[in-house]
Amino acid sequence: MSLSLRTMDGVNEVGEVKVSRLQMEGESDDKTPPEHKCPALCDCLHGSVHDKENSPMMRAVLCAQVCKVYRFQTEDQRWLLVREQMSETPLSFSLPKQLLSTLISEHTSRVQEVKELGDLSPHWDGIRHDVINHCNHLIGCYQETLAELEKLSVSSCFKSSTSKSDRHLQFVPTNLHSQRMEVTCPDSTGVWYEVITFGAPVDHHQAFKHGGLKRLLRKHTNHRDSSVSYSQDESSRAKELLASVAQLQPLVFGLAEELLSVSLELNTSRLLQVLDSLVQQTEQFVHALKDELVKSALLAIHHQYSTYCSNKSHVHSNGLICDNSPANQGGQSSANDAEYDEEEWDRTWANVAMSLNCIIAMVDRINGREEPSSSSPSSSSASSWQEQLLPLVVTLRDCVREAVGKARAAMTFVVLQGAAAETVAQGPVRLVQRRHAVFSQALSAVVCGFLLKLYGGLDDSEYLQQLHTVGVLVQFEGLLSTYGDEVGMLEDMEVGVADLSRVAFTVMEAKTEQPDDMLPTFRGTWCSLVVEVPLPPETFALLPRELKDGHLIQIHPVLFNIGINQQQSLAERFGDSSLQERVNQQSCDRLNAYCNTLRDRLPEMAGVQSLSDLLSSLDRSIDARKRKNVEVLWIAAVVCRKVNGVRLTSCKSAKDRTAMSVTLEQCVLLREQHTLSQQHFSTALDCMRRSRLSWGQMLGCYAPSGLTVSGLDAGEQPSGLQSSWLPQCLVPKAPRRHLYPVAFLLVTSHLLVLWLIFSLVILLAKYQ
Repeated sequence: MSLSLRTMDGVNEVGEVKVSRLQMEGESDDKTPPEHKCPALCDCLHGSVHDKENSPMMRAVLCAQVCKVYRFQTEDQRWLLVREQMSETPLSFSLPKQLLSTLISEHTSRVQEVKELGDLSPHWDGIRHDVINHCNHLIGCYQETLAELEKLSVSSCFKSSTSKSDRHLQFVPTNLHSQRMEVTCPDSTGVWYEVITFGAPVDHHQAFKHGGLKRLLRKHTNHRDSSVSYSQDESSRAKELLASVAQLQPLVFGLAEELLSVSLELNTSRLLQVLDSLVQQTEQFVHALKDELVKSALLAIHHQYSTYCSNKSHVHSNGLICDNSPANQGGQSSANDAEYDEEEWDRTWANVAMSLNCIIAMVDRINGREEPSSSSPSSSSASSWQEQLLPLVVTLRDCVREAVGKARAAMTFVVLQGAAAETVAQGPVRLVQRRHAVFSQALSAVVCGFLLKLYGGLDDSEYLQQLHTVGVLVQFEGLLSTYGDEVGMLEDMEVGVADLSRVAFTVMEAKTEQPDDMLPTFRGTWCSLVVEVPLPPETFALLPRELKDGHLIQIHPVLFNIGINQQQSLAERFGDSSLQERVNQQSCDRLNAYCNTLRDRLPEMAGVQSLSDLLSSLDRSIDARKRKNVEVLWIAAVVCRKVNGVRLTSCKSAKDRTAMSVTLEQCVLLREQHTLSQQHFSTALDCMRRSRLSWGQMLGCYAPSGLTVSGLDAGEQPSGLQSSWLPQCLVPKAPRRHLYPVAFLLVTSHLLVLWLIFSLVILLAKYQ
């Protein structure tokens, strides 16, 4: 057997190891059948590593890999080979930089968009100035952040927890790793299990003195002026209508003048030709105006004016104080009347059509009178034609001018309100920055997890059909407490996860197989972001037609959080865990909705019919509201794996709590899916946690003697998470070490209550 030695990034081959003979410890020919011997396992494991891990797709996503291989015994005395791999990813920096560039481009376009609206009334010009000021502030901040990220080494692919409060690294996820486990047994090839681990997507730089995103957004919503908002599609329609009106109005006016000029020539054929052109352009004009968006916008202007009248004034960011008088609203008088008629806009564009009909009727009348007469009409006849057409043409121009004024006011209102809804209405600049930063961290982790899931499922036709039919489930497992700063972290994470529902994936054919061409890219805006995933041409050709045609793969994010540390014990005894209960219940509802859709659209999919029992168990576990009920996390993880979802696990920094959760999950998978023997379960769990300790991911649980961890001396106990506060299933089983009893918490809490009562008695006695 030959093993290739490569650098940690998997690019350069540096050597080769040849194994001529391998014998497993404790094996003998009389106990182990020939088909169970380890050489076959090693060949299979080596083959999968060589074929898949060194593919261009995997090299573009993973870097700086560390791994360990274990041998565990099953219940039927067979041997499992388990390869555990932890990898960093260049996506940690490349995706935040792309998102920053996208946000800068989006806000630059919005500034240009509102500047092109031309002269506006003082009130609307103040709104425009607010939008421009808001966008320019964000553009400046994001350009500075992007410049700082560009200064970092091109090979940077990791942000440590010590840098989580760095202002210029807030868009970069903390401790983002892929935790992958390959299990190989004698009668099957390698099976991969993947979990993405990263620090909770939160803004550590702005901290949590005033809470997290959920609380801050609620405060902003309560103080925000109630005004109508428009979607991006409606804003685009408004801009198209403005451009159409600006193009058609001069054409109609020009043809109307030409009709008057031709009437002096007394040439009926020429007159009819110009009239046909006028009819065609005017009908296009009327068709453009018959848009319900114009009518609804005029009504909204009236309602907003009525609201403004109840306020004395409004101060814009440019210092302009608007007195909200009718003249300052920029709309027509009909839109400002107290008794605004909703049908008035229909009459406006109908007047244009009726005035055109009058012109057509007059031309027909003139043409009918001239046919019996001689072929050389007099000058008095020419004057008569023009005199008859002139008042009708003036009426047409007046009607068109009135319609253009109202339509331009309505569409300007839509564009400004749409721009304000995406900028000023989102909150202060710092709040928007916080939301974008949290979103960037969560998005980077999700993209990494989806790519690994997609690369592993390219041969699974059911999985590919599920992607374009239902979308992909993304399950976040949170281990944050509901006490202290971690309440704000959970509030940040809740909003960041919810914002991912605006994101979709699409698959595209890569130009080359170079690492830079295999990285995902963004298109669209923050409100509707599309992640383009490149695949090699030979792989792309094998995809279903829907995916090759660019069908969007929707993201369905859910977040389940259970605090497991000492702060959660205090929160459940003295504080409030309602935030956690609400988050879990809402995610359970969304998970049920996704699974129901999956059952309806793909009823023949393997395992989908067994989801009902699991979802019922999840509902019961959430309703039970037990303390540190990690069963919620286990059931949610099982459901996620059954529906081919992406799994992500987070705590504050993705170290102690995250490592314990991932190692426990891996050992449970070995026991449930690969019949790991019960007597080897604790051994396997301890081995994996020691690996995390040696890799520097797990610092605060225990440090085995003789092992130096991240600069600590041998035997020095790292500070951090204490085992005594954990649920029993997550307690690390360190050999020959006694854990602090859980009863210590109960004693400490009662002593705290007694101390508070005693202090209160002393204070009362002092002031009496």
